[in-house]
Amino acid sequence: MNPNTTATAPCALPAAALRLRIDPETLGFADTRALVDEPLPWIGQQRAFEAARFGLTMQHPDYHLFVLGEVGSGRASLMRQAMQDAAARRPVPPDLCFLHDFDAPERPRALRLPAGQGRQLRDQMARWSRQLEADIPKRLAAPDVKNESERIHRRYQSDEAQAFSQLAEFARARRFRLVRDEGQMVFTLLGATTHEPLTEADAAALGSAERAAIAQAEQELHAEIVRFLDRTRPLEHARDEALAQLLRQSAGPLLTHGLDEVRQGLRKQIKDGVKLGRWLDQIQREVLDQLALFVPHEGTQADDPLEDERRSQLADLLALCQVNLAVDNAGLQGAPVVVEDNPQLRNLFGHIQYESGEDAPYADFSDIHAGGLLRAHGGYLMLFLRDLLGDTPLWERLRRFLRCNRLAIEDLAASHGSGATVALQPEGVDVEVKLVLIGSAAEYYVLQEGDEDLAQRFRVKVDFADRFIANADTHYASAVFIARFCAQRGLPHCSAAAVARLLECMHREADDQTRQSARFSSLEALVLECAAQARARGALLADAADVEAALAARRQRHNAPEEELHEAIAEGELLITLEGTRVGQLNALTQIDLGDYRFGFPVRITARTHAGQEGLVNIEREVELSGPIHDKGVLILHSYFSALFGHLAPLALNASIVLEQEYSGIEGDSASCAELYALLSSLSGLPLRQDIAVTGALNQHGEVLPVGGLNEKIEGWFRVCAHAGLTGTQGVLIPARNQRHLMLSPAVVDAVAAGRFHVYAVQHVSEGIALLTGTQAGLTPDEHWEGSVQARAERTLLAYRRAWQAMALGRRGVPRGRGTYPRGL
Repeated sequence: MNPNTTATAPCALPAAALRLRIDPETLGFADTRALVDEPLPWIGQQRAFEAARFGLTMQHPDYHLFVLGEVGSGRASLMRQAMQDAAARRPVPPDLCFLHDFDAPERPRALRLPAGQGRQLRDQMARWSRQLEADIPKRLAAPDVKNESERIHRRYQSDEAQAFSQLAEFARARRFRLVRDEGQMVFTLLGATTHEPLTEADAAALGSAERAAIAQAEQELHAEIVRFLDRTRPLEHARDEALAQLLRQSAGPLLTHGLDEVRQGLRKQIKDGVKLGRWLDQIQREVLDQLALFVPHEGTQADDPLEDERRSQLADLLALCQVNLAVDNAGLQGAPVVVEDNPQLRNLFGHIQYESGEDAPYADFSDIHAGGLLRAHGGYLMLFLRDLLGDTPLWERLRRFLRCNRLAIEDLAASHGSGATVALQPEGVDVEVKLVLIGSAAEYYVLQEGDEDLAQRFRVKVDFADRFIANADTHYASAVFIARFCAQRGLPHCSAAAVARLLECMHREADDQTRQSARFSSLEALVLECAAQARARGALLADAADVEAALAARRQRHNAPEEELHEAIAEGELLITLEGTRVGQLNALTQIDLGDYRFGFPVRITARTHAGQEGLVNIEREVELSGPIHDKGVLILHSYFSALFGHLAPLALNASIVLEQEYSGIEGDSASCAELYALLSSLSGLPLRQDIAVTGALNQHGEVLPVGGLNEKIEGWFRVCAHAGLTGTQGVLIPARNQRHLMLSPAVVDAVAAGRFHVYAVQHVSEGIALLTGTQAGLTPDEHWEGSVQARAERTLLAYRRAWQAMALGRRGVPRGRGTYPRGL
């Protein structure tokens, strides 16, 4: 076959293909000050936007939203904006009040009123109470009331005095004097002739017969006193009832008028009107029954304990007539939007706040506090899944709520033994709320697989992409985003050149010339750091140089581990060869990800081969320093290798591959091509160029597959070469399918443009081995000729097989018993 018709070594990529350059002139503005008032769409998130709009307007149960995306993608801020927009088009939901139930104090009633009327009812009841405290004592002190009260008292006193006079006469007839002392009846035995109280001496001188008569008389008097009390008790009841009726007739109109004003003030038809009317009737009954608390005790001073007790009881009575406005929506223009950043049982579901009492903790209806779910009734509530999963009781209760959409504030303190005498059981209410749950893609799919019941509650998937296809519109919208961010934070605005460089950074973060990163939080951070650079030099506008300075300063803050590794290469501690050729040795490219910083770094790969039967040994795997993806890559390499030389079966090969000086473990398959090249070099005896580093995975057909972290890998190798001095021959070998992912630093691009560094892209491993060896590969069926890499490798493998066969025959020919034995290899 003619070698000129075969695939040859690849050509180097031009500098223009190594990164996307955005011309500031194409952006259409001089600086971002002109963009502040421009509308800002959801940049690159059209799928998420449509899903969010659908879910937020879907007014049916179980259509809650699960928002999945990476941190920094704008998932929370954009959803909050969408929730606010949707809420503005929805009606304001009702207020929620809690009222004391006089018939069942442990069960406060829940009352929903149209928005604003909860505050109105609360204020009206407060004014009504203050008015009663002022008006009722005045009314009851009016002359007509006092005169009627005195008449009632006189009538009772007259009837009672007549009955007592008859009792006293009954006592005198039996030699007893009967008097009343501080409400107690006291009778004294009198002398038979003197009608004076007997002395002790006279009493001692009484005879037995007389004593018996006196005892009989005393019993009769006791019986008569009982009859007296029976006769006067109805008189007392009549007096008290007459006085109470007088108070009700006198103060009742004040009370009724005030409550009628409350009823008239709530003019709108309300759903809970019957419940409100029943509560107002309870108040009227209770206050009328306790009107005496409004009247100071006669003959007492203001600091008298009796007065203190009366005032305290009156304050308690009027406090029970107030309104606990748990959810006040008077200030809303639409539906509520609640973002719960600290979800706990008390914050999300509400709680009851106990106060210290003399004997035990105490709470009533006024101590009930609404949580996020009640505040979000009729609107939207945003939660973060990670906050919920760490609190099992909270998660379980949320699951129960989603099943019934009804919430009753539970007395958590009482359930944990607070010592309260009565546990409150507030009335439950129906809650209509749209939940927006923020989580990652991994959390979403775990929920889908592990909790089907809960997954059915979140039927709207809002998927935020971590990158999106870029075009002129997305570039312009990103510039508007930068403009608004600068305006909101009071930062220096950015010139068009600075915006162009920031957009290039978004492409670099996405590792794609055709796509931008959707992590706008990273863009915000870079704008902040860029603005700091501009302010440091006293500029009013940030320019591209400020962006470069911010990037350099950030790199300086984070790259200490990278510096240590480069120092180890410079000092000869890490063995990396940058020139010449070596058999079975090659520089591969790796990426080290520290979380806050990523960088590329070369690693030496070596391969050794000899005759044997063990096949290919991956030393990293043998010592458990490799991950499953790396092991998979080596197995694919083995499959390709076996197919490449399958016509020579059985192979008599022992081969080992190792990443030199790698002790912390390795993962990924991007070294598969380099490992294959090193193995072919060892078999063919052809040396490999050490000034070209390699990255790329391969499939079972030898096609080179794209890898991640490409830009960091190339820049890491470039830095090693630049530190030693660029020779003009150094470069990297990458997958051609990675070409659009190139967003290399300006320093690398400039070096390529000057011909001091090269980037080669290959489709098939045959192109790579040809470049590295300077020899035709011969790895495909139509590329087989004498002197190619494959032909040389085949000769070696045939030699290994003959050597192994000879060794096997020699072993079989050794006689048993005395004689010589082969030594260990």
